[in-house]
Amino acid sequence: MLCRMCPERWKARFFSRPLIDPHVSLSRASATASRLCTLRLLATSGQHYSSAEVCAALQERGLSFDQATVYRTLETFTDVGLAHAVHGPGPKRHGVSSEPHHHAVCEECGHVQDLAIADMGEAVERITRLTGLRAGTGGSLLLYGRCVRCSP
Repeated sequence: MLCRMCPERWKARFFSRPLIDPHVSLSRASATASRLCTLRLLATSGQHYSSAEVCAALQERGLSFDQATVYRTLETFTDVGLAHAVHGPGPKRHGVSSEPHHHAVCEECGHVQDLAIADMGEAVERITRLTGLRAGTGGSLLLYGRCVRCSP
């Protein structure tokens, strides 16, 4: 199991993979067991998780980390650019993606769905024409509504 490896092997396996941008500074994100397990979960799941959801998902895999540690880990990842945070109803959720994208957020359950930039091009251009606001490279359009599961 990955999380039982020595730190040198963790670093080699995690930071040599294309799911982490090589241009991101890792100076404030040293490779601890909780950080590496959390990063692996985010990067391989394609989902956005709250700190409680990360703890539950790791516990299902036989890995138990304190929720405060996981929360700080997620905040550190956001600070150094390894992850992004999405605000919606309930707790803040974090995700990892190698591609810039927008988000659709369910107002009922908080589920976050990625929306590819290419798929939203016309909508973003129209918003620019209406408001004069130009989306930055790090900006994200947040669409709020109800997901299929929560719609009546």
